[in-house]
Amino acid sequence: MVDVARQLLDELMGRNRNLDPSASAKEVSWTDEEFCPYFLVKFCPHDLFVNTRADLGQCTKLHDDEAKRLFDEAKPCRKKTQYEEDFLRFCTNMINEVDRKIVKGKQRLLLMNSKTEGGRPVPKHQDQVNSLTERINKLVREAEEAGTRGDVEQAQGLMEQCDQLKEEKEALIKQHESNGWSVTAEIAASQEKQMEVCEVCGAFLIVGDAQQRIDDHLTGKQHLGYSKLRKAVDEMYEARRKHTVNLEERRSKDDDRRRRDNVKREERKSRDRDDRYGNKRDDRDRNRYRRDHREYKERSDRYDNRQRDRHSRRDRTDHRDRNRSRSRSY
Repeated sequence: MVDVARQLLDELMGRNRNLDPSASAKEVSWTDEEFCPYFLVKFCPHDLFVNTRADLGQCTKLHDDEAKRLFDEAKPCRKKTQYEEDFLRFCTNMINEVDRKIVKGKQRLLLMNSKTEGGRPVPKHQDQVNSLTERINKLVREAEEAGTRGDVEQAQGLMEQCDQLKEEKEALIKQHESNGWSVTAEIAASQEKQMEVCEVCGAFLIVGDAQQRIDDHLTGKQHLGYSKLRKAVDEMYEARRKHTVNLEERRSKDDDRRRRDNVKREERKSRDRDDRYGNKRDDRDRNRYRRDHREYKERSDRYDNRQRDRHSRRDRTDHRDRNRSRSRSY
């Protein structure tokens, strides 16, 4: 009780309510273990079913709005994802449990409707009560006969058995009366009223009941609590689905961009290769031209040299002949 009161004061006045004004307050961090992870994600399920049959009791963690704001503003991380997973798992387990209750309720209604086909239904507990009543009456008659015969011990033993059966009968009746939803279903079936099961919270409803009773059920804590749980789970799954679709779209766009970049890179490599080969061809042609020009020049030089040599030999011959002719003339 003290812890609950302390928690309420912390939520109303803050954790630093008893702190000295001159002292510095501790900075709030949503990662502290004292904060309720369910409340940080969306809401705490313990607050939905207070004073109902589905009451989960008082939450042992602290519900702080400042920590919730910091949690919402925080960037995605491993711990934040873990908190969301825990909240989703807890809510899903509660929804699965009430779904099983809904299935059992529908099966019970089908069974009771099948019993009404042959006439007025007789509840199962009524058969047990009738059987105990018959046994009690039989024991009472046997005890009276034993008392008439003067067998007091046998009469006392029979009366003790009779008292035990009466206690069992009373316990059975009390147990049946404490089961409110079963009593409501069986009484309605015995009165030939058609029942249905609420698809949200699993409660039994009378078909065609007064609008006021239907509105009271729809605005009740249990119905609103399960409705809020289902809505929160659906929103989280839808957000995850959209995130997955967006992630796949981004991956597809990235793959297309990488594919286009690869194609451009290959085209650029091909152009560079062609340019490189083209430059090599140009160099080859240029070298061939230079070589041919050099060979041509060498041939031309050799030809010129031969011509000069020929002229030179001719000149020498002519000069010798002239000298020889001059010497003859003398």
